[in-house]
Amino acid sequence: MNDTRDPNVRESVSESPEAVESTGVISPHFIAQFVGAVGDGDKPYLWRKAKELHPADMADLLEHLPPEAFRKAIHLLGKDLPAETVAELSDNMRLEALRELTDAAVTAMIGHLDSDDASFLLSDLEDDRRVRILNKVSATDRAAIESSLAFDDESAGRLMQRAFVAAPVFWNVGQAIDHMRTVSDDDLPENFFEIYIVDPAFRLQGSVPLSTLLRASREKSLKEIMKEIKASIRPETDQEEVAYLFRQYNLASAPVVDEAGRLTGMITIDDVVDVIQEEAEEDILALSGVSEAGVNQSILSAVRARIPWLLVNLVTAFFASTVVSFFAPVIDQFVALTFLMPVVAGLSGNAGSQALAVSVRAIAERDLEGPLVRRAIRREALTATINGTIVAWTAALVVLAWFHNPTISVVIGVSMMLSFTWAGLVGILAPLTLKRLGADPAVASSVFVLTSIDMVSFFVFLGLASLMLL
Repeated sequence: MNDTRDPNVRESVSESPEAVESTGVISPHFIAQFVGAVGDGDKPYLWRKAKELHPADMADLLEHLPPEAFRKAIHLLGKDLPAETVAELSDNMRLEALRELTDAAVTAMIGHLDSDDASFLLSDLEDDRRVRILNKVSATDRAAIESSLAFDDESAGRLMQRAFVAAPVFWNVGQAIDHMRTVSDDDLPENFFEIYIVDPAFRLQGSVPLSTLLRASREKSLKEIMKEIKASIRPETDQEEVAYLFRQYNLASAPVVDEAGRLTGMITIDDVVDVIQEEAEEDILALSGVSEAGVNQSILSAVRARIPWLLVNLVTAFFASTVVSFFAPVIDQFVALTFLMPVVAGLSGNAGSQALAVSVRAIAERDLEGPLVRRAIRREALTATINGTIVAWTAALVVLAWFHNPTISVVIGVSMMLSFTWAGLVGILAPLTLKRLGADPAVASSVFVLTSIDMVSFFVFLGLASLMLL
């Protein structure tokens, strides 16, 4: 049924309370109002809100809509949907939005984006549609986007934007400022923090931060005030390496140079922040064996993402069960061991997971290099041994009070100490070994760590029990 209310009523209601709360969360009241406007097909209201809200807030708002309302909102907004909003959407929602938008709408968006963001959007499209859209954009934009798309997905070449400010090494401050004032806005990047100084062959010589440029007199030579480049990046550099350089040297931007040292683009901190978040999310999900996650993820894609890990765990669980089966005689005679096996394996597994999480993070942060490796291994082994000793003998006292059997109490105490020590060692050795072999420690480590801890825990506990009780 159509809404017959005066649209001014919707406007006044939607403005109180605020659409975006002080914490950056979209107001539930505003979401309901927006859903109502989508249902009524109120294009003027939707267009107005799309322009008023920050692109990130608008993206959050769209992601909170029910699936049908989301698709209808994208269709109604069409080419008036800000390009930056589409770029801010999560992966699944961005793909859905691009499917709803016409080629003309996507083409119009490309013209409003930097080359890195434009290539980011176009990389989500099917090849034939991408070609159609590229044929409609300007030759300059097309060349920049195609150059970016030629690089690997997670490389610096995809992150860099082709728009930057460069000045000859023989210019002075006044010439550089006058140049930036006279060129068209389209020839300047939307955000930049420094200008790059190049020689006649366009090889990078240094950089001048804008804060330094504005403080210097007009007659001052750029060569006098330029600073040494802290980190220049090659286009093929992995985005993780780029993020590390930005963290290491506290960069706001960094130049990208080709193999001859010629300036080809720049990377800014806003793109690197996204990379840091993406890499952290990937590592967290990989440690749980999940390739993707999100509130808008479909059931089918969630199943596809998680079932491989579960099937691998099924296989490893049978390995652990096989170890247990070797000690059937002692388990038959001492039923109490059945109650206590999960205690040893579970607590040791938790200790191993702690060591693994710390180790994967340290590897990502480049904190496990050279002599630091040996120190880290020793620290994790000693930490696990001390923790194991405290937990083991606490558990031993509980078991003594429960079963009144000193031998079983000693068995669980000693086995937990040994299992904890192994958990600490394998928690750091597994990711280090996989890294040396060229595998991603976050993706592959947990399978080896948790399986080996279960098998060692069961073997040590039941083996000691067989020696001391039979």
